[in-house]
Amino acid sequence: MTPLKQNTDIRFITGASSLGMVLVALGPEGVAAIMLDADERAVQQAVQACFPTARAGGADDAALAHWLAVVTTCVETPWAMPDLPLEVRGTPFQQQVWQALRGIPCGQTVTYGELAARIGRPGAVRAVAGACAANRLAVVVPCHRVIRHDGSLSGYRWGVERKQALLARERVWRAGGK
Repeated sequence: MTPLKQNTDIRFITGASSLGMVLVALGPEGVAAIMLDADERAVQQAVQACFPTARAGGADDAALAHWLAVVTTCVETPWAMPDLPLEVRGTPFQQQVWQALRGIPCGQTVTYGELAARIGRPGAVRAVAGACAANRLAVVVPCHRVIRHDGSLSGYRWGVERKQALLARERVWRAGGK
């Protein structure tokens, strides 16, 4: 994952998915954000809050249209995740957590405590949860695969219902269904 520079040129596009609207923000080195929401305006406001100089593109922008199609496929079939070029902005700790998230196999979950232990910081459970909440790359940095120690679902930046839907979809796939 390439760190995103402060004044990077960001363009974005939105489209529909089974989980609602998906927004893909693209920087010079790759995908900078993937956001989900039921409302197109809300997801556009969310990307503007993260990247104030981001500007909307459209279907006539071939690169944006391509990445929207790729990301929408990832949302629909998270088990078929291609190796996407990602640009990320975060602290070294956040980037460490996000990298560990990418190592959780599709259809499996870990607890926040297990994830903290995996990165060698077993006492940093709350910080791990904070890094998950700060993740701007829905599905491709699969923070939805992290659950509470009692097995229940906790918050998800894009809504617990979406987290539940993603996990259910992945469990069906892992069990051999489609």
